Amino acid sequence: MPKKKWSQDVTEHSDAMDLRDGVFKSRSPKKIADSLKHSAEASHRRKSSPFQSAMSMLNFYINRAGDQLSKSRRATLEKAKDELRKDFGREPKH
Repeated sequence: MPKKKWSQDVTEHSDAMDLRDGVFKSRSPKKIADSLKHSAEASHRRKSSPFQSAMSMLNFYINRAGDQLSKSRRATLEKAKDELRKDFGREPKH
């Protein structure tokens, strides 16, 4: 059985929130953001606000994937940050 990377383990078993399987694989930035928002709001273990928890998990995924992400995949995930800000009533940065 192949050994999991610690970052994969964190993504799958975060102490802060439970994520839906394949959340980061979606091609829709809106679906990624909505799923993260739902997971963050449903969590009773997170230590910060739902917005901060969701954004942190998204940033963690992007940072750990690093050069492994294609340009289009990274663009989708960056757009998901804007969708997350909209979902939580915060202005997207431009």
